[in-house]
Amino acid sequence: MSLLSSHGYWVVLVGAALEGETVLIMGGMAAHQGLLHLPLVIGAAFLGSLIGDQVCYWIGRRHGRAFLERHPHWQPRAEQANRLLTRYGTAFTIGFRFLYGLRTVSPFVIGAAGMPPWQFTLLNTCGAAVWAMAGAALGYAFGGMAATLIEGIQRNEARFVAVLAGAGILFWLLRRFTRLRHRPGPRP
Repeated sequence: MSLLSSHGYWVVLVGAALEGETVLIMGGMAAHQGLLHLPLVIGAAFLGSLIGDQVCYWIGRRHGRAFLERHPHWQPRAEQANRLLTRYGTAFTIGFRFLYGLRTVSPFVIGAAGMPPWQFTLLNTCGAAVWAMAGAALGYAFGGMAATLIEGIQRNEARFVAVLAGAGILFWLLRRFTRLRHRPGPRP
């Protein structure tokens, strides 16, 4: 979080370009804490996501399947992305960044599949805007919940520690009891 507070918008921009859901959510949380401005977090995430995915699309378009074949660890995900692109086309192109595990490989696949540049740019712009707003809003909401949770823990610190200690002791006793019951050998 300290990197976010000192270089905030640049961190969000670069993080969004490099598959940065975590950075985006943390940017939203930082905005809730007043360290960053939410509209600027959204703007940085939008630009980073848009630029990163455009670059990957152009690499896929220029080098095609050969590029994907040079990355065999991507093969299962590339095949899945290609199936989804074939089946859902426009919807997949807008929403791929919401599909865990497919965000990185999808722009390469879409470029290699030959989607026209104007179409990808339009759909990528829509997807990046929705993703940036949703992720930042989620982080902003989590920032509020986290602050409330931390305040509650601080107010009830002694009770919280007692409950955790009690749960730990109970877990230890249950584990010990089940080990004794399942020990091989004669029973008394």
